Amino acid sequence: MVRWQSGGMAVHAKSERLAELTIALSLATDPGTGQPMEHGLRTCWLSLATAEALGLDAATRSCVYYVALLRFLGCTSDASETAVLAGGDEVAFNATMAPMLMAQTGESIRYFVRHLAEDLPPHSRAGRVARAMSDPGLERRSLSGHCDVAARLAVRLGMALAHAYERWDGNGLPAGLAGEDVPVAVRIDTVARDAELWARQGGWPAAAEVLAQRRGHAYDPAVVEAIIGSGRRWLTDLGDDPRGAVLDSEPALVLTLRTRELDNALAAIADFADLKSPFLRTHSAGVADLAVAAATAAGVSEAEATTLGRAALVHDVGRVGISSGIWNYPGPLNAQQWERVRLHPYLSERVLHNCTLLEAYADLAGCHHERADGSGYHRGTTGNRLSFGARLLAAADAYHAMTEDRPHRPARTPADAAEQLLVEVDAGRFARVEVGAVLDAAGQERRQGRPALPAGLTEREVDVLRLIARGRANKQVGVALGISPKTVGHTSSTFTPRRGSPPAPGSRCSLWRTDSCCPDRCRGWGERPMRRRIGPGNPPISV
Repeated sequence: MVRWQSGGMAVHAKSERLAELTIALSLATDPGTGQPMEHGLRTCWLSLATAEALGLDAATRSCVYYVALLRFLGCTSDASETAVLAGGDEVAFNATMAPMLMAQTGESIRYFVRHLAEDLPPHSRAGRVARAMSDPGLERRSLSGHCDVAARLAVRLGMALAHAYERWDGNGLPAGLAGEDVPVAVRIDTVARDAELWARQGGWPAAAEVLAQRRGHAYDPAVVEAIIGSGRRWLTDLGDDPRGAVLDSEPALVLTLRTRELDNALAAIADFADLKSPFLRTHSAGVADLAVAAATAAGVSEAEATTLGRAALVHDVGRVGISSGIWNYPGPLNAQQWERVRLHPYLSERVLHNCTLLEAYADLAGCHHERADGSGYHRGTTGNRLSFGARLLAAADAYHAMTEDRPHRPARTPADAAEQLLVEVDAGRFARVEVGAVLDAAGQERRQGRPALPAGLTEREVDVLRLIARGRANKQVGVALGISPKTVGHTSSTFTPRRGSPPAPGSRCSLWRTDSCCPDRCRGWGERPMRRRIGPGNPPISV
């Protein structure tokens, strides 16, 4: 059930609506459970229509509304364990098993055995199936853990959430409630969620058949009757803007979030995202603290520092939609895995842009892996198009990540992380101003200047050479460094050997055959190396 607590919530008209925040969380949990974005919104819409058809009062409809949006808030609690069990991709496994969440035990077990780790070789599958079947408490631990984590996070949003997986027949979790002892919000949302899922995957006739089969078992018969009778029409009435429709349909008991409680709510979202991997625990909060301190060291205004800190708290919410098997992988990633990794800032940005309360932080959060030379992701934005706040967040994220353990490497010491960040400055991926602010905030010394450069090169000439060595065209180099393509061409011509003429030893032209100007080109930076050859046109990229 859901009940409202007095700490951070007020029941009066304000712009900081709690519904905005919970809609964003619903959009974030959808990919983590293997569902398309807006699955939770469509479930909420169907649940509200059912509640109205059953004649429930406004307070109860409000409970129905928030249960539908937050029911899967604990989905990250055992993501890593599920990834191991499923052969690496718990998101795909969750998607496969989703129709069986409220099935009868025999049907669910047969389906589980048929689909567990189905992409692995037979001998590997057999071992995983045997281990799973020898642990009869596996499902109970998993779903009970989901309930516990969801309840803890909900408390930090100012509400209490429990009994998310109870069933009408008493065979649910965590308390085994039965019949009308199961909160009505849970009874409605359980049926509405499955009706939306089955209708989307198999059409309304298939959904109606499943609801009829589970009536009196997992489902409240009265709820089943209401949804079978009108659910198809209700889903059609939703239209093509589920987010707007759900926001506008919040029951009259509108809940709001006081401004002073916003940071607590964002910290809860940060922990929700960081639960995705044991290597990420407290990462978002640590980045936020460092980014705010760096912003202060750089002399930005208090308001800008606050905005940056809030963006840092939610910058990794998109990680939820990427398999824990990738975040926990102990070696270099292949190209397909890297494409998944590159998606997570985009998911963060999209989730935050769908919340009026959080959209001010969306663009900053979406830029936390961008780099000044255009080698970052997800857009490959260059330095002159990145705000100072975005560059500061990226530098804070990179430094903090390097000081944390990762599956493929131990944590670097603060001094080592500082040195590596300065190498990134030399490589043109960060500017000295944001890195200096981060190092000041972290209590690390700045390196004064760079080592003597070969053949009398200036720093600007080295910057040009680095980018050209990575396959950048003159125009791209000019955009990255803020100079004209003509200047780039003139600069590069001074150290480009003539066709057919070998460069003289020690000359500028001989640098093309040495590591002098790109000593870092084979070094993984930030968090994660990729299983590929790093060289011209393929700079290393951070997770």
